[in-house]
Amino acid sequence: MSLVASALAGSFALAGSAAATDLKDLHQANNQIQRAAVQSQEKINTIYEQAQELLGEYRVVVDQTDNLKVYNDFLATLVADQQRQINSVQRQIDGLEKTNQGTVPLMFRMIDSLEQFIKADIPLRTERRLERIERLRELMARSDVQRSEQFRQILEAYEIEMGYGSELAAFQGTLTTGGSEITVDYVHLGRLSLMAIALDGSAGWVFNKSTGEWVSLDASYLPSVGNFIKMARREATLEMDRVPLFAAE
Repeated sequence: MSLVASALAGSFALAGSAAATDLKDLHQANNQIQRAAVQSQEKINTIYEQAQELLGEYRVVVDQTDNLKVYNDFLATLVADQQRQINSVQRQIDGLEKTNQGTVPLMFRMIDSLEQFIKADIPLRTERRLERIERLRELMARSDVQRSEQFRQILEAYEIEMGYGSELAAFQGTLTTGGSEITVDYVHLGRLSLMAIALDGSAGWVFNKSTGEWVSLDASYLPSVGNFIKMARREATLEMDRVPLFAAE
């Protein structure tokens, strides 16, 4: 009986030792499985995060693509509009060239006519007026001046010439008479009469447009010429006075 008991006790001891070994191995295996599961989950989490980042980038790209499409459509509209404006400007330029073909010769004729008029007119600031004509010719030769500005200055010259015909003005200059030059005060009543008087008031002249010569004035006209000079210089009030119209015949 004791041998049998001893044998059974040995068997149970061996069995218990084996069971303990199996449990230990099982526990280690379980720990390994858990660690592997944690690692797998971490990988899954990393992959998920990367996938979310890629998805976000994709959405950004999609948004950018949509924005670029809208912007490109906008640029295409601008380009089309600019092209229409270019075409319009080109048509205007073409039309302007045709207009210039008729306008430019007219402008030169206007300058020539004005020059001829000044030369045929009473000798009223003639040198200054002819200098203005020369400046107009120089202006017409400049490519950096617009045609409209050239035309404006020609019209302005015509307006200045018209002004001479309605103003009462006095200025100082020299008069050639009797082979000598005399410093005089000039005064003109529009183009009705151009007169001159010596600075000391001792002699006076009136321009005879018919003959193109200066004619000596009778002494009785000298006070009137002096009065006209004062009125032109705002030194006296405007009033009627004698004018030597006979020289205009």
